[in-house]
Amino acid sequence: MKSEILSLIQQYETIIVHRHVRPDPDAYGSQGGLVEMIKYSYPDKKVYAVGEEEPSLYFLKRLDVIDDSVYEGALVIVCDTANQERICDSRYAKGEKLVKIDHHPNEDQYGDVLWVDTAASSCSEMIYELYESGKESGLKLNDEAARLLFAGMVGDTGRFLYPSTTQRTLAVAGELITYDFNRNELFNNMYEMDPKVLKLQGYVYQNFEMDENGCAVVTMTKEVLQEFNVVPSEASLLVSTLGDVKGIKAWVFFIEEADQIRVRLRSKGPIINTIAKNYNGGGHPMAAGASIFSWDEKALVVKELQQVCAQS
Repeated sequence: MKSEILSLIQQYETIIVHRHVRPDPDAYGSQGGLVEMIKYSYPDKKVYAVGEEEPSLYFLKRLDVIDDSVYEGALVIVCDTANQERICDSRYAKGEKLVKIDHHPNEDQYGDVLWVDTAASSCSEMIYELYESGKESGLKLNDEAARLLFAGMVGDTGRFLYPSTTQRTLAVAGELITYDFNRNELFNNMYEMDPKVLKLQGYVYQNFEMDENGCAVVTMTKEVLQEFNVVPSEASLLVSTLGDVKGIKAWVFFIEEADQIRVRLRSKGPIINTIAKNYNGGGHPMAAGASIFSWDEKALVVKELQQVCAQS
């Protein structure tokens, strides 16, 4: 698949790269890293990164605004997005050819060409592998692409602490840090928190509930978010914090938004993406997300999570 994707990149003069809604560093990193790599390798090509911007990730990359007409005869590549419903900017279907590059379970097999590697720590790691496959035929990596790919890998591996981190992951990271970018600045932008978010983190530690089987629950209503003056995207930054709790097996954050309740599931062993699939979501076996539309559904999600923790 990599050779086929490389051939398409060489063939098309206009390339448009998408990623998923509610982007995280890997979404931006893989999307932006791929765009910067193609631009650097083929300066005459027109290459764009599109989608709704996430203000907290401005430090990674600002995205392009393009007219619908740009899609005519273009190659469209979607990074880090498991299913079509989560692709940011529905115009992805307007191109001439569609490529999917992803590391989530391949349940929605959209696109003309699909490269899915669930063993990869991140989609950013896959983009580096694409570079390795194509460097003998002209593909080049510059400092900015390396910075973005490194950020994506750091984000999706929890600073290389998650089980998805492999020997291969660390080897790629080792190659990326040989490029010229400021890692300290990058880490500060990724992990420094606004004081109000840190205060909400204190709320999380004081109010999470955990049962005897290591199943933990955190609930953030609109009222809680308003009390701490945070928005749902800021609250979502705290989902991984409970991973340090002794005895915890899996946990869920319920974060209320204007029109839905976001369900953020994390695990240290039990498979939880099967739960997410039951509630309009999906993801990795130990990191998944879903959506519910009433607080009555919360009890159903919690019951399923308690069951998988009790069985593990």
